This record gives sequence, structure tokens and C-alpha cells, in this order.
Amino acid sequence: MSDDEDNKEEEEAPQDLMSALKEVLKRAPVDDGLAIGLRQAAKALDKRDARLCVLASDCDQDAYTKLVEALCAHHGINLLKVAEKEKLGEWVGLAKYDKAGNVKKVVSC
Repeated sequence: MSDDEDNKEEEEAPQDLMSALKEVLKRAPVDDGLAIGLRQAAKALDKRDARLCVLASDCDQDAYTKLVEALCAHHGINLLKVAEKEKLGEWVGLAKYDKAGNVKKVVSC
């Protein structure tokens, strides 16, 4: 690799944790490495297939939050909380876009 290629890769790399998480979550469905929803997530956590769990901080259901937190703690899986469930839904591909590329509808995650 030349120095120009190295610099280009460094410029495209996300600078903060949430930007990096967004990029990873957008690429994960391609690699079949993403469990979306409580049922799929609980299965992956219980089987210890998960390496990271991402949970929305503004989740409406306290029981869901407690279950996911308990499974992560019991199996030693890292838990990362995101502020908004709509953003998490958009990052994992649960959004519909219009022709201009603007978000039209997002399913909360």
C-alpha cells in the first residue's frame, strides 16, 4: 500500500464510538452477524453466540431491558447502550428511504 492509500483509509475511519458502531451495524447483516429483536437477541445471548449486545436506553419495556441486561451479565457479554431506539433501528436497516435518500419511516429497535 502506498502512503496515499493509508491516509485515505484513516480519513474514512469513524472518529467516535457511535460512528464506529453505526458502520459496524450497517455492515453486519451482510455477514449474517446480526440478531434483531428480543427473540433473536435472547437466543444469541443464551447460546453465547453474541460478542456484543446493543440496547436502546429509551426502551419502553422495562422487562425487556432487565432480561437483556441479565443475559449479558450472566454470560459475560459486553452491553452497549444507544440513546435513541429510532437511531438504532435505522442503523440496523429497519428504515425506509425516499428517492432522495431521506429517512421516510423507521421501525424502533
